Amino acid sequence: MTEPTELSPAEEASERALTAVREAIEKSNSFKLEAGAGAGKTYSLVKALQFLIKREGERLPRLNQRIACITFTNVAKEEIKARTDRSPLIHCDTIHAFCWSVISGFQSQLRVHLQELEGWSSDPWEERLKEAGGPGSRRIEYSLGYRGITDEAISIHHNDVLPLTIRLLGYEKFRNIFRYRYPVILIDEYQDTNADWIAAIREHFFGKGGPPLFGFFGDHWQKIYGDGCGELVDTTITEIGKQANFRSASAVVDCLNRMRPELKQFVLDPDVRGEVRIFHTNEWPGIRLKGPHYGGDLPDDAANNTISEVKSRLTKAGWDLSAERTKILMLTHRALGKQQGYSSLASVFRDNNSFTKKEQAHIAFFVDHLEPACRAFAAKRYGEMFAALGASKSYLLKAADKKDWSDSMTRLLEIRQTGTVADVVAHLREFRIPRLADAVEKIELRLETFDPSEGEEMPRSLMEVRKLHDIPYQEIISVTNYLEGHSPFETKHGVKGAEFENVLVIVGRGWNKYNFGKMLENVPKQDTLSEKDRATFENNRNLFYVACSRPKRRLALLFTQQLSPGALNTVESWFEKQNIESVVE
Repeated sequence: MTEPTELSPAEEASERALTAVREAIEKSNSFKLEAGAGAGKTYSLVKALQFLIKREGERLPRLNQRIACITFTNVAKEEIKARTDRSPLIHCDTIHAFCWSVISGFQSQLRVHLQELEGWSSDPWEERLKEAGGPGSRRIEYSLGYRGITDEAISIHHNDVLPLTIRLLGYEKFRNIFRYRYPVILIDEYQDTNADWIAAIREHFFGKGGPPLFGFFGDHWQKIYGDGCGELVDTTITEIGKQANFRSASAVVDCLNRMRPELKQFVLDPDVRGEVRIFHTNEWPGIRLKGPHYGGDLPDDAANNTISEVKSRLTKAGWDLSAERTKILMLTHRALGKQQGYSSLASVFRDNNSFTKKEQAHIAFFVDHLEPACRAFAAKRYGEMFAALGASKSYLLKAADKKDWSDSMTRLLEIRQTGTVADVVAHLREFRIPRLADAVEKIELRLETFDPSEGEEMPRSLMEVRKLHDIPYQEIISVTNYLEGHSPFETKHGVKGAEFENVLVIVGRGWNKYNFGKMLENVPKQDTLSEKDRATFENNRNLFYVACSRPKRRLALLFTQQLSPGALNTVESWFEKQNIESVVE
């Protein structure tokens, strides 16, 4: 008889959490599974779905009901579908697609509430609706994610879907239909789910009795998106902590536990120790940068030399710094831009988030749509090209259409390599194959028609676009590769959910919203901070935590910004004094 295999500490913690999830479901109690970095959140979510499939697999189909699983990304959606054998009992989709599936049948209400939305109550859409005689009996549709009005239909934007859903939740009839269709709703990455949508769910369903049963899976310490709800606290929700870490070695997990003692994690293999090394530059003798964004950081040359010195020390200590084994996470964009080939972009935008988080319309269009489409065209994957553009193959109705697309895209590939951003924009505006996003076209028209002779000062947003026009488009390609992870360098925004054998984190200034040194200084007094300062503190803490929790075996941090005595005390508390050393280039 085979002896039962003894579970590891992480496996035991995982089983405790799964037992609590099953008990909550059996008791029809909504619950929240708080799963720290490396805990295996998706595994728990899939296990919960499998339990529900087994428990409800015969009853729900008879009632024409399904279990909803709302995800944050299409990648997560496909993974969950595959791991639940694409069960027809599960409706798994992103929040926008899911919400559209439940509101699309309420056309009369959509037509009423459409005109209340911010985007439709301002120029030019308010005027276009008036010119069209209002919504009338037009069909409201959501397919490409662009706004548009034809004689038959009104197309809504991605940003319109959730506000419309929130408004429909105000109708009791809609809520009753919603309750019946989806008696169980599981939400992945709850902390990054739209805060207004979560607030509406709380208002209309929490504590009201009956379905839906909600299951929230996530980690509020990993909230990194601006409109996410963050920590979800409600007396009607059963809280479950998953105290496992299947990713990182003991040395790394020990640091995470010192950062976050309220959710202690247990490792998979206590015998795998790993390594943590911390480098600071407090003893650098030169004159540091000044100003609100860069104050206290090393000058560019000194920063780059210090990075090289740290890499040399790690190599001598046995680290393999190849891109296959080690990821360098840059929490400062100027140094990164120089190494990655897009240094000019940092000088274009006052707010780094304009390009790092794709908040500026041109960058969002280039990175999310145009560049993927160009790569697909070059690889002759035309279906992927149209999907990236949010377009349909129906554009190719005749041979001449195919030739026009081929000629325009071929020329575009050439311009991308040798031209400026202005050259690319001019090509797209002239040939409209592919067409610019509406938001980009609107900005270009504003810039084109701006008349300085009227005495009005040009808005900063237009000045930035004018400067962007002069940037070589190659820098857009570089920043796209960087944001998509085709590089040994990343920011924490690009690596949430990812893991690497070794991680080197470069922590510096240059962020208008982040000052990690200030965050470290505020750790002992976080409970006394004002609401605004607390929010800033948590944003910084969460991003720092995400970066530090990526490695499987080895973690190193280099602080190029000067650390105050209070900040250094926190570093010593979290990472232990014997792991910290000074580095001077």
